[in-house]
Amino acid sequence: MPSRPPTSATPSAPTSYRVDVVHRGGDHPDDLVQDPSGALLYSDYTFGTISRLNADGSATVLHRGLPGPEGMVFLKDGTLVVAEEDANRLVAFAPGRSTPTVLAALPGTSVKATCHQGVDGIAWDPTTKTLVVPDPVTGTVYRISPDGATRSVLAGGFVHPVGAAVGADGSVYVADECGGGVWRLDAGGSRVRAAEAVMPDDLAFDAAGNLLVTDVRHTRHDVRRWPRDGGASTVLARSGLIEPQGLLVTASGTVYVADDQARVILRLTPRP
Repeated sequence: MPSRPPTSATPSAPTSYRVDVVHRGGDHPDDLVQDPSGALLYSDYTFGTISRLNADGSATVLHRGLPGPEGMVFLKDGTLVVAEEDANRLVAFAPGRSTPTVLAALPGTSVKATCHQGVDGIAWDPTTKTLVVPDPVTGTVYRISPDGATRSVLAGGFVHPVGAAVGADGSVYVADECGGGVWRLDAGGSRVRAAEAVMPDDLAFDAAGNLLVTDVRHTRHDVRRWPRDGGASTVLARSGLIEPQGLLVTASGTVYVADDQARVILRLTPRP
């Protein structure tokens, strides 16, 4: 595997984690994000909701009636951007508002069939101050301005790109769910394989620069960490997972994993 350049004073990756279930209920946790206060929010494609996880493991529904909510990003001003899979568009909730506005509609038309669904994971690029948005229907990855006014093609030719993350060096990584791999995009839109996965869904980086990937394929259904300098992956979580989707790494190194079919959110806390 190609290496990713380490940042200065890069910490070492945890060797093990304590795994706890922080939420188990009747809903279907999907993608994850932290709000400006540090609270964990999760989308639920099945019920069309976005909820906040409470300290006691319960959840408070913040938004309802969305057509297949998936990936989420908070902008600097507190605006919540949500990817709507069924509508294949991005909507935005201004701070304190319960009704969203349409930020951007993507060209592809979503179909409720495997490898034909609409927009899923999205990412924020702090270097260019743009949203990185894969359009799974057309196999194209876009950069979209935070106000939705401009859209440019970052790369194309994917089978069904559903997840994105931006590394510390500014490189964009894309999970091609139905193409069976995770790719790093280079200048000009060319790509280099960064990780192997059967059906990669979500991506995140830890503080050491390692790449974490959820794999929703039912023969794997795990979370793996790929070392920044290349080499074999490490399974971080598998037991009890059915279809792990959402993935989030906090500043302290804690990893959260959402599984919509197992109906749980796991917390992986680094051991000393």
